[in-house]
Amino acid sequence: MNITESSSNYNNLEQMSVLELLEGIHNEDKKVFPAIEKVIPQIEKLVSEIVPRVKKGGRLFYIGAGTSGRLGILDASEIPPTYGVGYGLVIGLIAGGDQAIRKAVESAEDNDKLSWEILKDHKINNLDTVVGIAASGGTPYVIGAVKNARKNGILTGCITNNPNTMLAKNVDIPIEAIVGPEFVTGSTRMKSGTAQKLILNMITTSLMIQLGRVKGNKMVNMQLTNEKLIMRGTLMIMDELNYSETKAKRLLLLHGSVQKVFDEAKKLL
Repeated sequence: MNITESSSNYNNLEQMSVLELLEGIHNEDKKVFPAIEKVIPQIEKLVSEIVPRVKKGGRLFYIGAGTSGRLGILDASEIPPTYGVGYGLVIGLIAGGDQAIRKAVESAEDNDKLSWEILKDHKINNLDTVVGIAASGGTPYVIGAVKNARKNGILTGCITNNPNTMLAKNVDIPIEAIVGPEFVTGSTRMKSGTAQKLILNMITTSLMIQLGRVKGNKMVNMQLTNEKLIMRGTLMIMDELNYSETKAKRLLLLHGSVQKVFDEAKKLL
């Protein structure tokens, strides 16, 4: 049942005022949160399987096409600066390669063999996890990736916005967030994309916390890439260790992360 392609609950959009358009979009967006709440058990199951694999050296691959692929890449790219892990831990792949991040690559998503070849180039193994992302649940590029991964004993999951799809049938742990028809018929960058983004946030954030990359509620392993983050780290150290701002900042820049400052402070106790 292809809900993501079904007709919008609204018609004659071009005759609506700006306010009517915005209210309509907002009312549709409200349906995302209940849909995600229903799939939390599936998200929990997937994360619980990923954690021990990553602890043994495994990686998490996101693979998608179009908006879904871009969302996977966005999530993957934000993990190293936020949590101080390497860029090879969470990897986002998109049909058509990096050029497709900005511009659509014609027919790239219809190739069901290329995705597995790319995963093999990354030397994928049975400690890794492959999560396919596709609103429709029918994208050949994504299905080909998870089908082959599963066949080779690799944990697979998916995020989709339709029920009972070919994608869901070819993974170990499907996550089906059914948000209903889009405000603009078939425009899955809207509610479907929002649901995917929120689920990706949940997967990687809970994974990083489980891996010990957070202390209390603080990003103690973040990369110090700008003055804002240096100040944030300085304040964390001041709050935790009761150091002056000057001392906290000096130690932060010396050791390179809040966590390392905490570790050094423990040695002095």
